[in-house]
Amino acid sequence: MARVWARVALLCVAGALAVVVSGADSGGWLVLLLGLAGLALTAGALWWAVAHRGVARALGALLVLAAPTGVAVLYAQTGLWAVALGALALWASAAASARACLRLLRRPRGMHTRNTAAPRRPVLIMNRKSGGGKVERFELVERAEALGARVLLLDPEGGTDPAQLARQAVREGADLLGVAGGDGTQALVAAVAAEHRVPFLVIPAGTRNHLAMDLGLDRAAPELSLDALTDGVEIRIDLGDVSGVPFVNTVAFGAYAEIVQSPEYRDAKATTALDRMPDLLLGDAGSRVAVRTDDARLEEPQALLISNNPYARADLFGGGRRPRLDTGALGVIGIRVESAAQAAEMALRGEQAGSITALTSRRVVVESDEKEVPVAVDGEALVLPTPVVCTVRPKALRVRVPRNRPGAPYVMPAVDWWRIVRVALGRPYSFTTEEKPNHA
Repeated sequence: MARVWARVALLCVAGALAVVVSGADSGGWLVLLLGLAGLALTAGALWWAVAHRGVARALGALLVLAAPTGVAVLYAQTGLWAVALGALALWASAAASARACLRLLRRPRGMHTRNTAAPRRPVLIMNRKSGGGKVERFELVERAEALGARVLLLDPEGGTDPAQLARQAVREGADLLGVAGGDGTQALVAAVAAEHRVPFLVIPAGTRNHLAMDLGLDRAAPELSLDALTDGVEIRIDLGDVSGVPFVNTVAFGAYAEIVQSPEYRDAKATTALDRMPDLLLGDAGSRVAVRTDDARLEEPQALLISNNPYARADLFGGGRRPRLDTGALGVIGIRVESAAQAAEMALRGEQAGSITALTSRRVVVESDEKEVPVAVDGEALVLPTPVVCTVRPKALRVRVPRNRPGAPYVMPAVDWWRIVRVALGRPYSFTTEEKPNHA
């Protein structure tokens, strides 16, 4: 069946080209060229708007809107819209068929779960302010206590050390530690749980809850995570470390790390980012870093994201998903865009663009001429001495999750058309370490 989908995908690609060729007399090739030019121009204009100020920014923003609008109007006035829609529909069908092929061929190897006894003395640390007040909105304190858990509330003014509370709880006999809060707090308590080899419970009461998402928890209903106290299973996952600071999701260097240091960032994220970006991208502001991984070296990336296990796609903003949390490797994504042309290349080629570097490594060293560099660890702004060393502790953390949970949907990597061709021709297919063949 996978071969059938691969062949359907290639037929759709051929069909899209045929539509363009058949419309050559009415400007079919112009459809393709205008579409690509519009996409490239929009991306270049967006980079110009972000990397400049004043009139240049205004012109770039105007072009971001004008380029796609102009292409659409030109299609309509010249009668090319039918050719454009036909080619676009066939290309979308080709992409969908290619993904169906790869989904049949490969599926993620699920993280191993095991049955363990329910905790007798669970202790949960909760942050009432996290996630806009989710702890109170979902009555997490009352629900947890009704299930026999002891709840410790963090000082809303930030005067309480979550790690210290967790260590004290372990000394008093806690056999499970849990957190209802953001990923930064999750990481601090997770490190204590790993140190003392007690299970850790994630309650997605933060803002983004990336760890909960990749564990397959229901982020819209954080109270359901409490089911793990009475009917749960255990997963072993990796725990990241950046110069002695634990992290569960990501460590960011470069532009984002510089921006989150600003006191104004929390109250005006977009405004602060736009104000700082020109100096960070084109000026001398910010720390210059060099990156050493197991097998490569990156020189002065403008933005660098190191993740506890690699993302399925090279998403520099950490908005994607990690298929696994137990590979024992860090994901590394670096980007350097110095011109509108490079921004246009990124729009056309995506992850394959020369401005993006995506790889994995067990150890990453970030060096700089500066004695200290700003770092964003799971979204928290820190300043760390150089060199900054990132490592991963394989399967160091025991995570208890509900037996019945939504699960994280499989995020298909970008379509590799060369692989699709090989499958269509019946050639051997190679699998990545996160995948296994589906013989069902």
